[in-house]
Amino acid sequence: MLYRLKQFISVGVLAGLAVLTGCVSAGASPGKSAGAGGFPENVVYHVNDSSIARLALNNVKNHLSANPQAHIVVVTHGKGVDFLLEGAKDQQGNPFDITAQELKAKGVEFDVCNNTLVGRKIDPKTVIPEAKIVPSGVAEISKLQSLDHYSYVKP
Repeated sequence: MLYRLKQFISVGVLAGLAVLTGCVSAGASPGKSAGAGGFPENVVYHVNDSSIARLALNNVKNHLSANPQAHIVVVTHGKGVDFLLEGAKDQQGNPFDITAQELKAKGVEFDVCNNTLVGRKIDPKTVIPEAKIVPSGVAEISKLQSLDHYSYVKP
């Protein structure tokens, strides 16, 4: 009798785990990358100062080397939008748009804060084509973290 009870409990536990595994798998966003454990790896990189833009872009490159399937969004606002403007170069004179093009080809998204553009009187037409303008950089970061479950990285 005790043996039968243990057997019944074991089968119930295994069945419960199978159901839970199916629920977790079903909750994964379609089109998103699967990292360790089958869960998508979605990451938002926060750049609010273009002086660290080259570091941030190198972090993104390294991240994609470790997990080419990661879905990465670089959100900029304040002085962080400067590296995504036409003609922007780093301290060594290397243009940022080439790196942005390479990363965009690997699925990286670049978001530029419209509030910053308006506040700093920057013409939206000067934003490089690889980037898209979002209403608010800070709100975009919040949405990605809270609603879309993105991990937050601040280089």
